[in-house]
Amino acid sequence: MATVKFSRQELEKHIKLTNEVVEKIGLFGIPIESLTENEIEIEVLPNRPDLLSLEGFVRAIKSFIGKEKGSKKYKIHRPDKDYKITIESKVKEVRPYTACAIAKNLSLDNERIKSLIDLQEKLHMTIGRKRKKVAIGIYPLDKISLPIIYTALPPKKIKFIPLGSDKEMTGEEILAKRPAGKEYADIIKNFREYPVFTDSKNAILSMPPIINSNETGQIKEETKSVFIECSGTDFKILKKTLNIIITTLADMGADIYSMELNYGKIKEITPDLAPEKIKISLENTNKLLGLNLKEKDIENFLLRMGYNYKKGKVEIPAWRFDILHEVDIIEDIAIAYGYNNIIPEIPDVSTIAEETKESRIKRKISEILIGLGLLETSSYHLIKAEEPSFSETQKLIALENSKTEYKYLRPNLLISALRILTENKDADYPQRLFEIGRVFLPDKNSETGVEEKENLIIYCSPANFTEMKQILDYLTKILNMKYLLKEFSHKDLLEGRTASILINNKTIGYLGDVHPKTLQNWNIKTPVAVLEISLDEIHRQFKE
Repeated sequence: MATVKFSRQELEKHIKLTNEVVEKIGLFGIPIESLTENEIEIEVLPNRPDLLSLEGFVRAIKSFIGKEKGSKKYKIHRPDKDYKITIESKVKEVRPYTACAIAKNLSLDNERIKSLIDLQEKLHMTIGRKRKKVAIGIYPLDKISLPIIYTALPPKKIKFIPLGSDKEMTGEEILAKRPAGKEYADIIKNFREYPVFTDSKNAILSMPPIINSNETGQIKEETKSVFIECSGTDFKILKKTLNIIITTLADMGADIYSMELNYGKIKEITPDLAPEKIKISLENTNKLLGLNLKEKDIENFLLRMGYNYKKGKVEIPAWRFDILHEVDIIEDIAIAYGYNNIIPEIPDVSTIAEETKESRIKRKISEILIGLGLLETSSYHLIKAEEPSFSETQKLIALENSKTEYKYLRPNLLISALRILTENKDADYPQRLFEIGRVFLPDKNSETGVEEKENLIIYCSPANFTEMKQILDYLTKILNMKYLLKEFSHKDLLEGRTASILINNKTIGYLGDVHPKTLQNWNIKTPVAVLEISLDEIHRQFKE
């Protein structure tokens, strides 16, 4: 969650904070941490980054209290002649995408500048994943010569005066000496070239995601027009992040102009505020909420939550990150209806709950491993196409309408485990972890075409084959099972330090050291040992 403070005076220019409005803000799902004569402090959930600015918060609450219902419309002007960005192929390896816009006729004061900086940093820390996924730059347009180039250069050839300094530095010096360089160096330091934005006069505007140029990277009260760029690894996320920023600027009174992005032969225009459309079922809505709503009721509730609705289709505002499925919209209908208005009912059935055998086995395994000092993790079932642990010949099960970069059901737990180690490589070592989770394999004999299995993975770093075998010895001893090891080859594990695990002459999994090349692909710096087994045979053989 992110805690945000707004000036009460600025907020009350749009919404008078009466007792009724304060109560409705709480019912909207935004806890008010404090409310004084001078400011309001609210807590914004991670799924609603569009509420991190005063303007975004005002837009949502105005709609909820019925002052301005529906999705707000914004005008985007077509790009002028030089409103272009050339994205060179050299950035593909390090930070491949950008989404950009221009805002003109701004009227800035100290309060608005502070608000923009706060929004920028909150977006960096939340959806930006501390700038790894998204980094944002805002520049005074009068200091820039259009068009702009997004490219990558060797660190020693990058030379500019970073923001807040009076001395020219190279890319390497910025990472070593500037506070922002030290904090975010790990994002780019292992690449041969670092990303930079340059203008038509070859002046460096910034080195994302680290720092802007002192000459072009600071907006002031006299700034009337700005260039905005969002760089990162996911173009769809970048576009939505840009939408949050430009709608905030538009609500400050700015005129928004789009820009042409040239990715070689592919051209994109950003920003794009065209809404996505999702079908919603009246039957599903009433079934999930236990209500008896009419279509007109749904329309009214959706208008209060900032959507447009027509004939079973909902228009999703382009700045909303959290709407992936019909269920997400139904949740917003419940908010508009009021959870306090839903009357709980005890089902007219009589049942006695009992823990299943499989659940008892999983709980016992968890207790054993926790007793050995391991931490339990839980990861998503979905993986990305470019995750480097896939076998080239392995068939993956794809989702038909994925709304994110995660488009495939995971065939094993190793991919999720390596991702967790990558994302936590800066955490304390040793890291001793395990997960019990589902994996998905193609099955022509199944009605769904998918076979679901439950696997256990244990992964430790730094660790080796011997240490992992000791854990397996202890686990099987406590479970009163015997196993055999057999020589085995796995593309992600080290030859000669890998074995298959057999119980009752059935192969149930593998054990081994992760190959150095695999570690390099995942940018993991320490040795990793892993054990992954299917729990199906364990369930069959377990003696209760």
